[in-house]
Amino acid sequence: MKKYLIFTSVLFLSLFIFSCKDNDAFTISGTINNPGSLKKIYLLEADTTQITVVDSTNLSDQGKFQFKHAAPYGNLFKIRVGGSVFDLIAKNGNSIDFTTSLTDNSHAYQIAGSDESEKIKEYNKISNYYGDINSKISQEYQDKVQALGKESDSLVKIYLPVFQKNIGAYSTAILKFVNANKNSLAGFYAATSLDAIKYEPQLIVYADAIKDKFKDNPTVQRFIKQMMAVKPISVGHEAPDFTIAGIDGNPVKLSDYKGKYVMLDFWASWCVPCRQENPNVVKQYDIYKPLGLNILGISLDIDKAAWAQAVGQDHLSWTHASDLKRFEGPVERLYQINQIPSNFIIDPQGIIIAKNITGIDLEEFLNKTFNKPQQIVKIK
Repeated sequence: MKKYLIFTSVLFLSLFIFSCKDNDAFTISGTINNPGSLKKIYLLEADTTQITVVDSTNLSDQGKFQFKHAAPYGNLFKIRVGGSVFDLIAKNGNSIDFTTSLTDNSHAYQIAGSDESEKIKEYNKISNYYGDINSKISQEYQDKVQALGKESDSLVKIYLPVFQKNIGAYSTAILKFVNANKNSLAGFYAATSLDAIKYEPQLIVYADAIKDKFKDNPTVQRFIKQMMAVKPISVGHEAPDFTIAGIDGNPVKLSDYKGKYVMLDFWASWCVPCRQENPNVVKQYDIYKPLGLNILGISLDIDKAAWAQAVGQDHLSWTHASDLKRFEGPVERLYQINQIPSNFIIDPQGIIIAKNITGIDLEEFLNKTFNKPQQIVKIK
């Protein structure tokens, strides 16, 4: 009987403690070892568009601190300790313990009370690894530039591919992490670090996989909405038809190019990157026009005279059209154009086979396309 009373008392006490858990906020209880002269630390809240300081506190003489903050849904937070920033994921009801040392050059930290925060540590480990490599590449490049006393195209040709290779390796590692953590917010925050243009197909697949998850998180839901909006005009889908006014005033239809390869080139006379890319587009057009490449230039200008002048100055000898409504034109909205230059390459069957490729990537794609036919499966 005595054992039973002890058992029920312990059970009651545990239920009491559980019921007293604050579900209207989360708490972070922390210890900073070897803080030196550091007196104040900060709590930051992050989403995909900004990072905001939401609280600050002073360290005790023993290096202790505590934050209490409301987060109705799981979100990414950062603790800024001097020049170091530590990531964690928290939501109301979490009671999190945090420990680090300012003398640890590796910026390691221990965290308990948030399983999601352990996942974000895994992501940071990947990010830091490839980030350190990038820093070394950049430093080596800068040292050689300083030794030469000037910038050098030959050095750029040497180091740019090395840098791009490392970014590619990082992206591959992140995609692997994302696919292994579809039930974790850490996977989402890792996904948002990818180049949204280059990895659009993978991000659309990921958005499809998480569309029924994290419904209380507005940042995740905004991402899913964006990916679903671009899905119909992503690689593998049929390009939606449209009619637009040509530079000569006559209507131009996308369906006029059925049975042909055509690149929709969204640009504007006022767009510096577009004008910088135009010589490359002219070069590729001169090479591949005899093999069947067509280009339909769609300008986001509102001044027809400036548009026509730029066409002449840049020697753009293909068909041109425009709604003269910048990003608000019906074709721009149909193709979800939010930045320029943007382009879509469409095959003779009307299927989008590439988008938003410029420079050497455009050159390599066209060479591959017109010398070795691609097998693109239409997505319904």
